[in-house]
Amino acid sequence: MDHPEFLAAALNNDSTEEVLMPRIGYTILAIIMAIFSIASIILNSTVILVTIRYRKLRQPLNYSLVNLAVTDLGVTLTGGLLTTVTNAMGYFSLGRIGCVIEGFCVAFFGIAGLCTVAVIAVDRLIVVCKPLRTVTFQSKHAVAGVALSWIWSFIWNTPPLLGWGSYQLEGVKTSCAPDWYSTDPVNVSYIICYFSLCFTVPFVIIVFSYSHLLWTLRKVSRLGVAKMGSTAKAEAQVARMVIMMVLAFLVCWLPYAAFAMAVVFNPQLHINPIIATVPMYLSKTSTVYNPIIYIFMNRQASS
Repeated sequence: MDHPEFLAAALNNDSTEEVLMPRIGYTILAIIMAIFSIASIILNSTVILVTIRYRKLRQPLNYSLVNLAVTDLGVTLTGGLLTTVTNAMGYFSLGRIGCVIEGFCVAFFGIAGLCTVAVIAVDRLIVVCKPLRTVTFQSKHAVAGVALSWIWSFIWNTPPLLGWGSYQLEGVKTSCAPDWYSTDPVNVSYIICYFSLCFTVPFVIIVFSYSHLLWTLRKVSRLGVAKMGSTAKAEAQVARMVIMMVLAFLVCWLPYAAFAMAVVFNPQLHINPIIATVPMYLSKTSTVYNPIIYIFMNRQASS
């Protein structure tokens, strides 16, 4: 057995390891990840640097937008670039400890980013719809939302380090993530809780917040409060943004969540590793879509 096969087998506790994909396949994945990683670094770094440079952008409503850029940058630096290298090599070369560290970091930044997307939706709801009546959206509210996204992610990504769940190689075995494959009841219970609280809850919050925001704008428009159709225009802009936001969320994360849940609830289900890799890489592309949708189109999002 050669060196790459030995490392892969050691990580999976197997004595043999089949060839999952031709060498050219790993090279193509490396090129794709390199392109997305470079784009992510440029876009998210620009968001952070521009916000630091221009004081007028450092407003409470933008705190969560900058936080999203930070989480996306974290996913890229700890996952995207590393996955580019491991795919270029054709195997995961960092051993068991490296797998756990990479799996934790990518999941930690990734879930913090998902929660931040939900926080952005709530921020918009509070500012536009004022559900809290006389309460004004202030810095303390923005900071609380940002802090909650990091705390929530830390709470639910730490258990695998303590024995509830684990981080293992995924797909074509060049990156690591929470173990979706184990049929151990303890591991299954973790995965169910993980996706229920870290995917389903944020998605419900996003849909509810933007639906209520659109409903409020339409109600105002029907009352004829706005002049010269400005509310109708704002409603159309927000509607387009909501559709883009929800679709981007679903395209990036729903295939990954659906794949994981399918494996958890049907352990006998066999999914080709190459096919299983597709949703994993789709989730990583969110680091490029997020700054484009939430930052560079922020003028419409804030309407």
